Amino acid sequence: MMAIYQINKGINKAIEFKGLKAQYIGYLGAGLVGLLVLFAILYITGVPVYICMLVIAGAGTLLFTQVYRFSHKYGQYGLMKRGARRFLPGYLKFNSRKLFTRRTY
Repeated sequence: MMAIYQINKGINKAIEFKGLKAQYIGYLGAGLVGLLVLFAILYITGVPVYICMLVIAGAGTLLFTQVYRFSHKYGQYGLMKRGARRFLPGYLKFNSRKLFTRRTY
């Protein structure tokens, strides 16, 4: 009997997991680790467990909704492009045309 192998047709595609694309998977993972640390800090400082759970559940819900919203709104590279837009100049000003008329081949 021959084994059936699936062909990987996703070469050079962005990683996707349950609708999250590319770097947003890492953002969600880092956020979940942050929530775990926050829960540990709250628990160690003596905050009642029910309040800890409510705070973590609310923050976790907010984290998931924001990460999924960014993933769907900006896509794979859009959030990085949005951040890079701040560093683009508003305009370019030249005092002469030498830059365009000189040829330095």
